[in-house]
Amino acid sequence: MILPIVAYGDPVLRNKCIPISKNYKDIKSLIQNMWDTMYAANGVGLAAPQIGESLKLFIVDASPFSKDDELSLEERKKVSMFKKIFINPEIVWSSKDYNSFNEGCLSIPDVREDIVRENEIEIHFKNEYFENEILKLDGLCARVVQHEYDHVKGILFTDKLSSFKKKLIKGKLNNISKGNINSDYLMIFPD
Repeated sequence: MILPIVAYGDPVLRNKCIPISKNYKDIKSLIQNMWDTMYAANGVGLAAPQIGESLKLFIVDASPFSKDDELSLEERKKVSMFKKIFINPEIVWSSKDYNSFNEGCLSIPDVREDIVRENEIEIHFKNEYFENEILKLDGLCARVVQHEYDHVKGILFTDKLSSFKKKLIKGKLNNISKGNINSDYLMIFPD
C-alpha cells in the first residue's frame, strides 16, 4: 500500500526513533508498504519517520544510480545490486575521508544541495528476519545509508548545510511545511 510521505516541518522527522522488537506486529506489511511508497515516489531510500513511524527502520534500493554515467563502472555495478532492509541500525565506524554529493529527500521535495559525508562506514543492523548483519560500505552505498540513518536519529540533510545555505533555502522549506508545493507523489503536511 502506498502511504503519504511526511513533509518537512512535521515533528516526527525530528524524533530519535525507538528500536523495533522481534515481536513487532505487522513488520512485514510495514516494510512492504515502505517499498511501495518509496518506489511510487521514485526514491532510493525511505526511513520509517518519513511515513510517520518513529521506528529504527529504513530501506534502500540504490539501483536507480546504476544509470548515472558520471559514476565509474565499478560504482554503478555496486549500486545496481544494493537493496537492503535495515532494522535497529547502528553505524559503529566511519572513515576520516569525505566526499561531496548532491542530495535530495522525499520529505523535502525540490531541494537539492551538496552534502559532505564520510566515504566509508561500518553498520550493524538486523535484517527482515531479525538476523544480525554487518556491512562495510563505501561510496554511494555508504552515502545513501548515512542519509537514511540520519532520519532515524532525527537529522535531515538540510541540517548539514552552512548557515548561509540554510538562509538561501529557508523560503522553500517554509513553503514545504505549509504545503505550498506540487509533488509527484502523495504527501502529508504538518498541521
